[in-house]
Amino acid sequence: MVFSSIPFLYAYLPAVLLLYYLFPKNRKNIVLMASGFLFYAWGEPVYVFLMLFSTLLDYTAGRVMERYKDNPKIRKAALLTSVIINLSLLAVFKYSSFLIENINALLGLNLFNPELPLPIGISFYTFQSMSYVIDLYRGDTTMQRNYINYAAYVSMFPQLVAGPIVRYDDVAAEMEHRTITLEKIGEGAFLFAVGLAKKVLIANNIGPLWTTVKEAALAGTVPAASAWLGILAFTFQIYFDFSGYSDMARGMGRMLGFTFPENFNHPYTAKSVTDFWRRWHMTLSSWFKSYVYIPLGGNRGGTVKTIRNLLITWMLTGLWHGASWNFLLWGLYFGLLLILEKFVLRKYLDRLPAFFQHAYAFLLVVFGWVFFEMETPALIGRFFQSLAGAGGFGTANSLYLFTTFALLLILCILASGSWITALLRRADERFPRFCGVLKVVWIALSIILSTAFLVNSTYNPFLYLRF
Repeated sequence: MVFSSIPFLYAYLPAVLLLYYLFPKNRKNIVLMASGFLFYAWGEPVYVFLMLFSTLLDYTAGRVMERYKDNPKIRKAALLTSVIINLSLLAVFKYSSFLIENINALLGLNLFNPELPLPIGISFYTFQSMSYVIDLYRGDTTMQRNYINYAAYVSMFPQLVAGPIVRYDDVAAEMEHRTITLEKIGEGAFLFAVGLAKKVLIANNIGPLWTTVKEAALAGTVPAASAWLGILAFTFQIYFDFSGYSDMARGMGRMLGFTFPENFNHPYTAKSVTDFWRRWHMTLSSWFKSYVYIPLGGNRGGTVKTIRNLLITWMLTGLWHGASWNFLLWGLYFGLLLILEKFVLRKYLDRLPAFFQHAYAFLLVVFGWVFFEMETPALIGRFFQSLAGAGGFGTANSLYLFTTFALLLILCILASGSWITALLRRADERFPRFCGVLKVVWIALSIILSTAFLVNSTYNPFLYLRF
C-alpha cells in the first residue's frame, strides 16, 4: 500500500485516524503499533516477521544494556549483537545476490544465487532501530521499557518504508506524552496535501519524460536535446517524489501528535555540492555523519584521514541505496566532489556570483543522477556521451518532447525553489485568517485533483520504496 493510492486515502488512513483519536491516551500506541504492522503486512505479509524480529532484537538489547549498565562488557556485547545481526540481515536480503553475482563473474564460478526479494523499507527501519541501540549505548537517549511503545516507534506507518529516518531521541518524549489539537491536525493535513500534490500532480506527470528517454538510451545513444530533457525530468521527478513522500509522512506524523525531522530544504537552490547535501535527504546524511563518519574519526587526524573517512562514508552511502555498481560510483562521485570542495574549491566558489554558484551545484547534481539511474558503467558512459552530443543534437522527437513537457518543466523549476515557502510564511504572519482559509482550499483541491489522476492511474509507488 502506498500513500498515493485510493485505498490508502479513502479507507486505511481515515480508519486509522478515527481509531487513533477515539482511543484513550494510554492506548494510542497500541493503535500505532497495530496499524504499522498491518500497513507493512499489506505489501510484505511474510517479511513483517523480519521486522518483528528486528524490533524484538533491539528492544531486548536495550533492556540488557539498562539491566547491566555498570558492566561495560555486557553492554558492549549487547550492542555488537544488535549491530551485527541487523547488518547481517541487511546484507543477506539486500547485498547477497550482488556479491554472488560478482564472485561468479570474476572467478568463473556458478554459485547458486537465491536472488531474495528485497523487503520494502528494510534500509530505513533497520537504520532507525539500530540508532536506538547505538544512542542508548552512548548514553544519548533513555531506554524504552514498554515493548509496545518501542514497536510503535519502529513500525509507525508514516515513515516506516521510506523515511524520514527518525531517531528514537527525536520522538522519545512524544512516545510517552503528546498532545493532539485541531491546530496540529490542520498543520499536518496541509503538509500531507502538499506532499500528495508533489507526488501525484508533479512527479507522476514529469516521470514519463524520463521513462521515454531512458528506454531510448538503453537501446543506444540519444540526441543531446533528448538526453538533457530526460535527465532534467528525472532530476525533478526524484525530488518531488521523495520530498512529497517525506512531506506526507511528516504531515501524518503531525496529525498523530509527532514532530518528525525535516528531510528536504529546497536542495536545488544549493550553492555547492556540500550545501546540497545539507538540504537533501537530511536525515540520512545526519545518520551517516553520526554513526559512520564521526566514529571513523571525522575530520580529526589530518587531511589524509579526513579524505579516507569521507570516501568510506560516501561509498557506504551509495551502497545503502542499492546493491549495484552504479550506486557505488554515485557515492564515490559525491565523496570526491565533497573532498574537492573541502580542500580545493571552497575558496574559489565563495568568490563567484550567486548565479554561478547555483548553476555549478545544480549541474553537478544533475550529472550525479546519471550515475544513480543508469545501472552499469557502460550505460553511464554512453549516456554522458549522449549529453555531449555523440548521438546528434536534436531530432523532431526531441522537439516533440520539449513542447509536450515544457510547461511542466517550468512548473518544476518554480516549485522547487524557496520563494513559495517564503511567500507563504510572510503571508501567514500578516494575514493568518486569510491564509488559514487558503490552506483549507488547498487541502481540498489537492485531494480532489490527486484523486482525479489516481482513479485512472496504474500502481504508482514512490521511487525510494525500492531502497
